[in-house]
Amino acid sequence: MRFFNLILLVLFSLSLCSYQPTKRLKVMSYNIWNGFDWGKDNVRQQKLINWIGRKNPDVVALQELCGYTEEKLKAHAAKWGHPYSILLKTSGYPVGLTSNKPIELREKVLDSLWHGMLHVQTHGIDFYVIHLSPSEVNFRMKEAELIVEKIKNSTNKKYIILGDFNAHSPFDNNLLEKNNSLLLKYSANKSIQQNKNLREGKFDYAVISKFMALPSIDVCQQYIHASNRYTFPTPALIGRYNNTLESIQNNKERIDYIFVSPLLSSDCTNAHIFNSKVPETLSDHYPIMATFDF
Repeated sequence: MRFFNLILLVLFSLSLCSYQPTKRLKVMSYNIWNGFDWGKDNVRQQKLINWIGRKNPDVVALQELCGYTEEKLKAHAAKWGHPYSILLKTSGYPVGLTSNKPIELREKVLDSLWHGMLHVQTHGIDFYVIHLSPSEVNFRMKEAELIVEKIKNSTNKKYIILGDFNAHSPFDNNLLEKNNSLLLKYSANKSIQQNKNLREGKFDYAVISKFMALPSIDVCQQYIHASNRYTFPTPALIGRYNNTLESIQNNKERIDYIFVSPLLSSDCTNAHIFNSKVPETLSDHYPIMATFDF
């Protein structure tokens, strides 16, 4: 009996030695809407900073950091617990990234892109923060081709592409094709050659398909029902640009994404689009977050 107990003790000790605690990584993407009116809307700014802090992400990719400097982004990131940050540029509509671990800059791409792309590495993962053209489907396709080619030439098989793509996914086709209100909204610009968001009068899925063919995995599609997969617009737009509560509800669409490499997809355990309650007032876009357990 003593020998049997000794064997159990040894086996238990070995199991403790071999146990590796799980590392959890939470990655968020958020279009914050014109840098809080270029820094003038302090109330919305503080509410959004506090909300991010409560969600406690490890990495945050941000779009529309209008009016930001490196110092300003660093100060805001510190408020949600991130000592590291990097900004693409200080003009126009910049993207940026913050992290609770050191960030290594890989590349800043401005040429041939509407708002630019930020390529960095943190937590051992390559992050591509993007904000594609909001105005023209063919230009978006050229942006996608350029970005995809850069990712293909990278040696790191752990990568995440995230941000505001301003494009629709074929996974959302069933809902989009029934949404006559949204189609009419996009059709309003069809006579302006420089502002075409439809392809031959129909929703375009080619841009997102280009990223999927890398291959990369749409984590929100895996974990969120199609009826809840919308990231734009929010009630914060009511009273602006002719938006009403009815138009906001009728024109729901998903244009923000987190795509991950196949190697990372097996470690993704959850994804969420925060499209209710507090985020309804923080920006014109809803934030999204993916959780990984390694």
